[in-house]
Amino acid sequence: MDAVAGRRDCLVRDLGRQPYEPVWRAMQRFTDARTEATPDELWLVEHDPVFTLGQAGRPEHVLAAGDIPVVRVDRGGQVTYHGPGQIVAYPLLDLRRLKLGVRDYVCRIEQAVIDTLAEWNIEGRRRDGAPGVYVNGAKVAALGIRVRRGCCFHGLAFNIAMDLEPFHRINPCGYAGLEVVAMADLGGPGSVEAVKPVLLAAMGEALGLRPVPADATMAA
Repeated sequence: MDAVAGRRDCLVRDLGRQPYEPVWRAMQRFTDARTEATPDELWLVEHDPVFTLGQAGRPEHVLAAGDIPVVRVDRGGQVTYHGPGQIVAYPLLDLRRLKLGVRDYVCRIEQAVIDTLAEWNIEGRRRDGAPGVYVNGAKVAALGIRVRRGCCFHGLAFNIAMDLEPFHRINPCGYAGLEVVAMADLGGPGSVEAVKPVLLAAMGEALGLRPVPADATMAA
């Protein structure tokens, strides 16, 4: 623990661009193998194009996947899209140790995104009953999590500078006609690298953690 700031260390692994399924399986293995002494981790990744359908996801919300694969996964929520130009952040946290309930945890992740947007004078908002962050009614960040034995995985997808066309092939998060936007279209930066350090600092602040860089090796 960071004695000065009173924050617990969180190892940050920047995985670069990766296909979806190996990262998902590694998150599962990490969560299943962790003990009360396992340090928390935060994985950052850009995924190859993929649609993911949550546990309650209805296949009819995938309108026309085309050449993009659809993967059914074990997170909450409906369907979303991941692709280059989007920061996907996977906090692998022991929520019991951090004394965080699920609702509070989700609220804190949303706040980290809102605070990150504010660095570029973009006003992000929550929407009742629809987790995520919105700008002028358009969704800029989606949340989908899973909690197992008090520990969370899956996480946040934050649109930075990406091709938004694939979102027209689905009902994003199960909402027909939901508009989706990226930071670059709102006057924000045109690269994920410009946003990562700001988002990391905001997540550390919101969750009471101290981000510590680690290597880019996922759980074996």
